[in-house]
Amino acid sequence: MEKHRKYSTTMLSLFGLLAVVILGSFVIGRYPVSLREVGGILLSFFVDVTPFWADNTVTTLFAIRLPRILLALLIGCALSAAGCAYQGVFQNPMASPDILGVSSGAAFGASLAIIWGGSFRVITISAFLMSICTIGAVFFISKQAKGKQILNIILSGIMVSALMSAGISITKLFANPSRELPAIELWQMGSLSGSDISEIGFILIPLLLGLLPLILLRWQMNVLTLGEDEAKSMGVNVRQLRVIVILSATLITAASVSISGIIGWIGLIVPNLCRKLVGNDYRKLMPVSMLGGALFLLLIDNISRTLLVTEIPLSVLTAFVGAPFFLYLITRNGDSI
Repeated sequence: MEKHRKYSTTMLSLFGLLAVVILGSFVIGRYPVSLREVGGILLSFFVDVTPFWADNTVTTLFAIRLPRILLALLIGCALSAAGCAYQGVFQNPMASPDILGVSSGAAFGASLAIIWGGSFRVITISAFLMSICTIGAVFFISKQAKGKQILNIILSGIMVSALMSAGISITKLFANPSRELPAIELWQMGSLSGSDISEIGFILIPLLLGLLPLILLRWQMNVLTLGEDEAKSMGVNVRQLRVIVILSATLITAASVSISGIIGWIGLIVPNLCRKLVGNDYRKLMPVSMLGGALFLLLIDNISRTLLVTEIPLSVLTAFVGAPFFLYLITRNGDSI
């Protein structure tokens, strides 16, 4: 009863914080908008309100800030859920969404599209397809190897990731140093600038296809913590479960990274922080991690676009926030993660 009350309190607190941050995200920015204006514009959709705001205020809110806020929520939720899933499948709290080379594959695909002069949509599609090809290569190689399946998948992921990183380096050699090279570097650091509502439509279906199995199968992920033999004795098909969870986590990671570029740390620190709040029960940990990831990335994106005159890449900020916080988690009172 006490644990259920704690979980409910945590979820309500996260929802409340998220609502406050979303509202604040509409207000802050290069073009300031007051809470009164935001409230008036929203109210005008339901009742007649005499406009007391400028015409470009509506454009700022719904054409610029709303898509960016929605993408931050979706991508933060997806990366955190993927990290939580990987940590459960691999039984390792250090596992993160890039453990199987998905991020490296996406970066390689984006780099190829950039040096070929592709549009933003071409870059996004190329990054998504290459990340899917990467995980396909990982599974193909792991099946050829002998020994434990889980270890083979991890080792294959490390090897394929190294190959993708080498491919990125080669593309940089051929890139125009004044135009294409900076674009590749910026893409690898992650950003939500220039977000468009069409991008939400592009990633929404892959995200739903990946998140739904993770939510439905989260109770079975608890069984994996008991060990493979115990899981089999309880009627859980361990091999099938791992494949479904890995593919689902990979799909949402690929979709997210293809839009935002590489954003590190979210899938690593958010699930571990949430584990401190609600424990290791994946029935509770997965939803809390999804909410926490959405909240974390939206906060980081707000800092990114308002702290300095020039927008700060997201991976820079997540590293600055994530690394010290992660060190605190693993050193506090001598506790392990």
